[in-house]
Amino acid sequence: MTDHLSHGQLNLVPFVSVHHMMELVLEIGVERFLTELTAYIEEDFRRWEAFDKTPRVASHSREGVIELMPTSDGKHYGFKYVNGHPKNTREGRQTVTAFGVYADVGNGYPLLITEMTILTALRTAATSALAGKYLAPKGARTMALIGNGAQSEFQAMAFKALIGVDRLRLYDIDPAASEKCLRNLTGLGFDLTVCTSAQDAMEGAQIVTTATADKQYATILTDNMVGAGIHINAVGGDCPGKTELHRDILTRSDIFVEYPPQTRIEGEIQQLDADHPVEELWRVITGQAVGRREASQITLFDSVGFATEDFSALRYVRDKLAGTGHYVDLDLLADPDEPRDLFGMLLRFPGSSLLAGRKSA
Repeated sequence: MTDHLSHGQLNLVPFVSVHHMMELVLEIGVERFLTELTAYIEEDFRRWEAFDKTPRVASHSREGVIELMPTSDGKHYGFKYVNGHPKNTREGRQTVTAFGVYADVGNGYPLLITEMTILTALRTAATSALAGKYLAPKGARTMALIGNGAQSEFQAMAFKALIGVDRLRLYDIDPAASEKCLRNLTGLGFDLTVCTSAQDAMEGAQIVTTATADKQYATILTDNMVGAGIHINAVGGDCPGKTELHRDILTRSDIFVEYPPQTRIEGEIQQLDADHPVEELWRVITGQAVGRREASQITLFDSVGFATEDFSALRYVRDKLAGTGHYVDLDLLADPDEPRDLFGMLLRFPGSSLLAGRKSA
């Protein structure tokens, strides 16, 4: 792959900062960005079998989790570093932060380093909407959005851009979060209603997105709240011991997942037997399995996020950077005059103490 961004200088790697990512997203437009990103994610799901796949490498603590999410399609390699610390909000910090690297498998050189806090929010929402495209009731326009934190507006924008959702019923245990969500989405093409309970939010909803953050077994939705024909987009449960749905909802639903070995550890289905049947989303996208079969069916996308989605996001950003100024070149890689003479770089560096020592000897 020609490194057209860094002009062939082997030491330079394009870096997209938070500032640059915001410039890029706004220049493209949020809905267009989400639509194009979804297409990349869908394309990579269609070639699912080309990817290395492994559950993410997680380091858990009482406060949260730090994870590495790697994958490769044989030509390129990508990984994301990401954390999840629900307590961070109380300290004025983000619950989730991330950065990622995209590299050339042929020589091992990184082609891109980028912030992925904003990009993860976008790719999570894009993946949710992609699943909704195949699983939600046809013509669905009303979504209950339960959990109105950092992910909520991205989910709303993705479902609007991809499948036409334009009526939102908002609920959060913290009223200030719902007011924030209402304020941010006002004027962006939605009919918005702030609700007083999760049950109230479910009234008339054809899709429900749960995106809460507490690292605990929780029951955001109870069985009596979920009627026939609804699509559930469960985003918040994404690590062991963290769920949002009552077990009885799961046993009534047709469940769709990204990568079963990871979802059985981290998703809603950690509540079920290890052999409980689930369907993989990539098989629905490629036509090897059926998504929504009938109007009365309850579909559940048990979303935990998977490395191929981050790979798609990295690939998309890399492709969009050409011709823009939305990155800086980092002097990241050693590039000696002679590849075997790495020590010589130190020796010949201006003012090198090694050279001074040689002269005094």
